[in-house]
Amino acid sequence: MDIITLEHVTKSFNGQEILRDFSLSVKEGEFLTVIGRSGCGKTTMLKLMNGLLMPDEGAVCVEGKNIAETDIISLRRRIGYVIQNRGLFPHMTVEKNITYVPVISGKKDKKENRELALRLLKLVGLEEEKLEKYPAELSGGQQQRVGIARALAADPKILLMDEPFGALDEITRQTMQDEILKLQKSLKLTVVFITHDIREAMKLGDRVMVMEDGRVVQLDTPENICRVPADSFVADLIKSVLNRS
Repeated sequence: MDIITLEHVTKSFNGQEILRDFSLSVKEGEFLTVIGRSGCGKTTMLKLMNGLLMPDEGAVCVEGKNIAETDIISLRRRIGYVIQNRGLFPHMTVEKNITYVPVISGKKDKKENRELALRLLKLVGLEEEKLEKYPAELSGGQQQRVGIARALAADPKILLMDEPFGALDEITRQTMQDEILKLQKSLKLTVVFITHDIREAMKLGDRVMVMEDGRVVQLDTPENICRVPADSFVADLIKSVLNRS
C-alpha cells in the first residue's frame, strides 16, 4: 500500500522550476533514501510531503488524502520531521523538547508526558539523567537522538529525515545509522531519508532514489542500482562507493 504519493507535481520559486512533473509513490513501512546534488529538489520534495509547501501543479497525498484538502497542522503533527541541525529549542530541557508536540496538542498531564519522554529517550539510547539537560549540554550525536525522540513523540507512522546525520563524525554517524534502522523496523515506520552520502543511501534504503534537476533519475533497490546504473551520473556515484570500499 502506498502511504505517500506525489502525482505530476511541479514546484517553482521566483520563476525557477525546482520540481517538474515529479511523481513518486512511497510504500507503507519502507525505508526510502534520496540522494542528489544540492539544489536538485530533495528538500522541496520532503517539505511537500509534510505540507510545509504546496505544489503549483499536481497532487500530494498522504495516507490516501490530498494535503490540499487536509488540516495541515494535524498532518504535520502526525509526521515526524528530523533535520540536520536537529531543530531543538535551546531554552527548553530535553524533556520539554521531546514532549513539545504532545503538549501543544492538548496533552497536559505532566506525569504522563515525563513517562513518554523517558520511554522515548531510552528508545533512542539515552539515559534518564539527560531529561533535565539543555541541548547545549549534549554532544552532537546526543542532540540528534533527542531530535529523533521528539519526532517520535506524536507516534507517527511517517518519519521524514533531511540529512539528519550530515554534521556528525563518522563513528557517531555509523552508530546512528544502525539505530535508525532498528527503530524503523521495530516501530514499523515509513522513512524518507535525504542524504548526500551514497554509502549511507545504499546501507539504509530498501529503495534508493537518485535525483537530478528536479526529476527522478533512478529509483530501485541498492542492488539493482549497483548492477545497472541508469546513466553516467548514477554510475559515477556507484564508482565513488567502490573506490572507498
